[in-house]
Amino acid sequence: MALLTILICIVLLVLLVSWAKVNPFLALLLVSVIAGLALGIPLDKVSASVQKGMGDTMGSLLIIICLGAMLGKLIATSGAAQKIADVLVKTGGEKNIQWALVLAGFIVGIPLFYGIGFVLVVPLIFSISYKYKINAVYIGLPMLAALSVTHGFLPPHPSPTALVKLFHADMGMTLVYGIIIAIPTIILAGPLYARTLKNIKSEPLATFRAAELSTAEMPNAFNSFFTALLPVILLMLAAAYPHLNIKDEFTNKLVAFVGDPAIVMLIALIFGTFSLGIARGKKMSALSDVYVDALKDIAVILLIIAASGAFKQVLIDSGVSSIIADQIQTLNIPPLIMGWLIAAIIRISLGSSTVAGLTAAAIVAPMISKYHINPNLMVLSIGAGSLVLSHVNDSGFWLYKEYFNLSIKDTLRSWTMMETLVAVIGLVGVLVLNVFVG
Repeated sequence: MALLTILICIVLLVLLVSWAKVNPFLALLLVSVIAGLALGIPLDKVSASVQKGMGDTMGSLLIIICLGAMLGKLIATSGAAQKIADVLVKTGGEKNIQWALVLAGFIVGIPLFYGIGFVLVVPLIFSISYKYKINAVYIGLPMLAALSVTHGFLPPHPSPTALVKLFHADMGMTLVYGIIIAIPTIILAGPLYARTLKNIKSEPLATFRAAELSTAEMPNAFNSFFTALLPVILLMLAAAYPHLNIKDEFTNKLVAFVGDPAIVMLIALIFGTFSLGIARGKKMSALSDVYVDALKDIAVILLIIAASGAFKQVLIDSGVSSIIADQIQTLNIPPLIMGWLIAAIIRISLGSSTVAGLTAAAIVAPMISKYHINPNLMVLSIGAGSLVLSHVNDSGFWLYKEYFNLSIKDTLRSWTMMETLVAVIGLVGVLVLNVFVG
């Protein structure tokens, strides 16, 4: 009954948004309350569950999305995105721009959390789309596939890192195996699948549509690339720092502080304000107007993402994940597939890839030693399963839909299908690799 209730709520949500044309924020809020009541959460606890879900989601994303939008708007209006696009096209040629973006997405995605990576690469995708009149979904989805794969498969992202520790796996080997599986997964789910999406019309957010500038008006290539990639550089340095084995407590705390994603974005925005703004003769008042416009453009997106967090939370608080886990454990399935399946069903039901991964890990952890499973491969199997079928209960679904300004139908066809391909191809890669190293 719990699974049936979730299915009914998801169908209701889709109908409210696509058929009844209800604002997604209101639809998500309404369905969250209905789901909470239907799943047995006490009347006096439903509101608290909704508020907790919204607060937790915004607590981790608000600063990053807002600062990322400001930086993205600055990169677009200053001509930096146009300069980066010009350099990429001249280096690889216009025909290969999709592959250049995939490579950039993979490099950016390794050290960055998904939300940060998304708001950083979107301005670049849209800038190239506008300048060269290329379909935004066609060139953008493969880049986002690269981000998604790194988020689900590769440390230092939260879920795979936590799974490595839980399974006592080897961080380095997990990363190596993850990259081996990631490359074909990205190619198949990204550029190759995107060829079927050329007819999807996308009118991305106007906030990233900058006026065409002359060469003299644009910043130089180094300034453009360095400012855009500064968050990546800072996070990569922070990720590498622990391997230096420095014992000084103050230095460790300072690096931890500076390496926090929110602080990284703040530092990057401050640097960009000077490098792309004040140093090039812009007044602070004009730059402030740019930042205000950026926040106005993403206000609705923030509300929708917050409401998707509320929906996720009522599903978690209802104990649905435990019900799913108990039912699946009775099946006689190979452990690597079992881990993927548990993560996949929880992901589909709850929407959170991190929750799906960690819940599945707790269930299959005893199987690792019992069946002598390679723990590095189990990390990747669960990571792949935690990405499957992103839909209306996932904040990433709405982030993509609203930024690319697509219908739910086209979002399901592009985003949801891409995520599902990543999950399935990832599992196949794990099973193939298990033949050789398991």
